[in-house]
Amino acid sequence: MARAVTVPTVRVLASSWRITVAHEERWRVLREAKRPHVFLLWHEALLPLLWQHRNQGVAIVVSEARDGQYLSDVATSLGYRTVRGSVAFAPDGPRGPRRELKPGVVAAAQRGGGVIVPIHAEADRAWRLHSWDRFMIPKPRARVRITYGRPFEVAEGEAGLAEGLARAAEGLDEVSRTGP
Repeated sequence: MARAVTVPTVRVLASSWRITVAHEERWRVLREAKRPHVFLLWHEALLPLLWQHRNQGVAIVVSEARDGQYLSDVATSLGYRTVRGSVAFAPDGPRGPRRELKPGVVAAAQRGGGVIVPIHAEADRAWRLHSWDRFMIPKPRARVRITYGRPFEVAEGEAGLAEGLARAAEGLDEVSRTGP
């Protein structure tokens, strides 16, 4: 029942957003070169980013929790492939704390040889859920700004992982500072 209401509501709402994009070329060059990459984002910004990258063959990792099923329903309706598991593609997910970087995504990129692309979305008008992540739902006709950070690779070993985590934190901080 939730999917029957949620998915059409998200589609109508998201189609009203006025989206602007900053530094998209940082990601496009990787996509055009068919380089494996991982988007690194805060969980709170998930909805507009799902909308922006719909039907692009992106796979997302979804929690086994009930909340993960809602996300999976919306994501698959927008053309995403989902992988169930315990590593979230948002480094503060699936349960927080909010904006606390966990190493899972960086370690996965290191093992898989993928390039990490920090990405963030902000809206000039949005509802914020009273959840651990303060999940953002841009209001109708909101101006949404999506910002792509500087891509980076993670070197091998513990030192590479430590440097990758530092770069991930810097990248998320950089893209999160921009506003609509």
